[in-house]
Amino acid sequence: MGVRGLQGFVGSTCPHICTVVNFKELAERHRNKHPGGTPTIVVDAMCCLRYWYTPESWICGGQWREYFSALRDFVKTFTAVGIKLVFFFDGTVEQGKRDEWVRRRLKNSREISRVFHYIKSHKEQPGRNMFFIPSGLAIFTRFALKTLGQETLCSLQEADYEVASYGLQNNCLGVLGEDTDYLIYDTCPYFSIGDLCLESLSTVMLCREKLCESLNISLADLPLLACLLGNDIIPEGMFESFRYKCLSSYTSVKENFDKKGNIILAVADHISKVLRLHQGEKKLEEMLPLGPNKALFYKGVASYLLPGQISPWFFQKPKGLITLDKQVVSMNSDPESEQEVPMCTDPESKQGVPVCTDPESKQGVPVCTDPESKQGVLMCTDPESKQGVPVCMDPECKQGVLVCTDPESKQGVPVCTDPESKQGVPICIDQESKQGVPMCTDPESKQGVPMCTDPESKQGVPMCTDPESKQGVPMCIDPESKQGVPICIDPETKQGVPMCIDPESKQGVHSKSKQEVPMCTHTEIKQKLRLGADPEFELEAPMCTDPAVKQQDLMNMEPEVKQVTMVSDPEILKVARAQHVQAESYLVYNIMSSGEIECSNTLEDALDQALPSQAFVYRPVRQRVYSLLLGDGRDGTSTCPTVKEWFVYSGNPLRHPDLVRPLQMNIPGGTPNLKSLWLNQEPGIQGRRLDALLGCFDLSSSREELQAVENPFKALCCLLIYLFVQVDTLCLEDLHAFIAQALCLQGKSTVQLADLQLDYIDPRAVQLGSLLVRGLTTLVLVNSACGFPWRMSDFMPWNVFDGKLFHQKYLQAEKGYTVEALVEQNRSRLTKFHTLKSVVCKACVKENRRIISRQLWRSHQPGNRQYEPDHWRRHSSSSGWSN
Repeated sequence: MGVRGLQGFVGSTCPHICTVVNFKELAERHRNKHPGGTPTIVVDAMCCLRYWYTPESWICGGQWREYFSALRDFVKTFTAVGIKLVFFFDGTVEQGKRDEWVRRRLKNSREISRVFHYIKSHKEQPGRNMFFIPSGLAIFTRFALKTLGQETLCSLQEADYEVASYGLQNNCLGVLGEDTDYLIYDTCPYFSIGDLCLESLSTVMLCREKLCESLNISLADLPLLACLLGNDIIPEGMFESFRYKCLSSYTSVKENFDKKGNIILAVADHISKVLRLHQGEKKLEEMLPLGPNKALFYKGVASYLLPGQISPWFFQKPKGLITLDKQVVSMNSDPESEQEVPMCTDPESKQGVPVCTDPESKQGVPVCTDPESKQGVLMCTDPESKQGVPVCMDPECKQGVLVCTDPESKQGVPVCTDPESKQGVPICIDQESKQGVPMCTDPESKQGVPMCTDPESKQGVPMCTDPESKQGVPMCIDPESKQGVPICIDPETKQGVPMCIDPESKQGVHSKSKQEVPMCTHTEIKQKLRLGADPEFELEAPMCTDPAVKQQDLMNMEPEVKQVTMVSDPEILKVARAQHVQAESYLVYNIMSSGEIECSNTLEDALDQALPSQAFVYRPVRQRVYSLLLGDGRDGTSTCPTVKEWFVYSGNPLRHPDLVRPLQMNIPGGTPNLKSLWLNQEPGIQGRRLDALLGCFDLSSSREELQAVENPFKALCCLLIYLFVQVDTLCLEDLHAFIAQALCLQGKSTVQLADLQLDYIDPRAVQLGSLLVRGLTTLVLVNSACGFPWRMSDFMPWNVFDGKLFHQKYLQAEKGYTVEALVEQNRSRLTKFHTLKSVVCKACVKENRRIISRQLWRSHQPGNRQYEPDHWRRHSSSSGWSN
């Protein structure tokens, strides 16, 4: 995470850049300096998850009550000293960082394999050195913080950039996180979450100014250093040979420093002593071995530039030196102003020509004196006549444009050279393309009108701009209205024919384009009608089309339009975006905007073939969500969309995403549209939202039974029904453990859960715990997509699941404990247990799934039954429709 080797370098080589600070004191200083202001710390939440997860047990699926309590204490401590916290979460993985994301996921998969190997060997949880955060921790932390009343935001790009931007723009006390990228951003101070002592509110501040002082570079050099060392965008190996060249020529190698430390010193030395000599004079690709990686390197440097910041490493001419055609500018005295005026030598006439400095390019530009205004006018050399020609500066492209004097207004008018006549032609600037367009003077209005050249006559023809295509269209003057009318060229007569825009025609062209139709004027009513339209009834009549031109060819003639979002409705997208930014939904906006989602690692045993990966178990649910959000293409008006899934599971090398199509939903009354689900406030809409949610789990037939279940067990029962229908190797003992732990959880305190001791750790129970938690995150997705028919709190894990408690009930059920023992001899819980069990079992029977005891199953199976890996895939086709 962050810049390669920089964290270790700071700790071993530059410890003086780390200063112990106290947040309470910093907040007091801030209030004195900014009366009425609230000291604010912006928190990179993704960096803090490991720090926040303090429960001793992490292997069983998560100690969510304990975790929620730890978060509450964290927030209270800062609130008590008047510090506001703003939390940012990663909302997406940028394409430029996908390779790094994949690399980390594959590394995590190897770590998880070692965890399961340890469990099988020792039947206990590994030490903290093998710690792996529980599945869904980042997702549920968002909702926990919102429950605690904290401002919680989800990023639209890489979170560290938004964190740094927020800190800079809101004058924050600093950034709290654990990412060396915050040493590179030129933003507010950077504080370490890893060194935070919550009791004293002290931590370590890492000072980027002191880092620069140690490396003899400036703050503006840090992005360049980060990219040369390697970061999340620039692979570490890209400049490996360059770094070693720097090291070989570095004369101050410290023997007591490690190799990486010396490399960082050597690269910084190269920046300060070699690259800076040519800074602004040479491009980076002329000084560094960028090769084919030039664009990626520039992107990497630019990724550290916050709004309003610029880099001196992006090519500019050095200040104080003006070069013109590789000739150094000399100084001469202006007799009028009695000031020194820069001069250059005209290579043709060998005479001195005054120059001024272009404020944009910082380069010298020749000038001449306007006889009317007596002011200097920019000029350039006409390649034909070899003489100086006045120019003006185009404000858009910042380039010089030739000018001539308008005899009417006596003002300069931009001109271009006609390639046929070699004469100057007046031009105007097209507002869309920002390029010069030839123009002629309208004899009526005396105003300039854009024109184009007729390829047949080689003469200028007036034109107007098509509002749809934004391109120039030839026109003629309508004798009646005296206004310009677009024309097209008749292929037979080669003459212009007036035309209009047919607002109805959508055939043979892109759905957002409008087809141009020739016009004729009705002799009686003198209104312009489309050729092919009936003038009597104003109804469209069939047009004669060229049989040689196919519709597909017409479509191919349209300019390629990049698909920006998967959903075109701006109102719906706006709602989805707002919910995403406010961390109120999960994955919905990613699906609708880019059609690409990801899910990190889960504690799953790659060697256990009896339990499928959660990526496949919940895929049918996601596919129905895709159908709800994107459509399924069955209406014939659109193609079937495909969503790219980057999900980690055993055997997936993550070289490319899985391309997953929607599944058709079976909802009574049909699939509702998003506007009705999200924006409709009528009383009956909540029922339609619930129909949609149950439709995503394909459990519409169990609606009545689930409605009778009390909260917070309604959502849990829905999830259990789906799981037991989907995975045929789940047995009655598993169901007992899931229900019993949820019921017993309601009566236990955080301390009781923390003190719970387990006889041993079972690898299957570990995976089942993670499988259920991933199901809860799937419920968050479905509930968000359906307009929130259920309260999010009903499937927050601290209300329905505890890892150790589930593990205890699982081990007890395996040993044959009675139901009474599982619910700890509580009569009220026993009644609820049988009610919930009945709901799940009856719903499964409707789906032809009978849940049997493992003891009974074993009596009918001579050996351990191996899971048939393709059995459940009939529910989760990713390339077509389910049967």
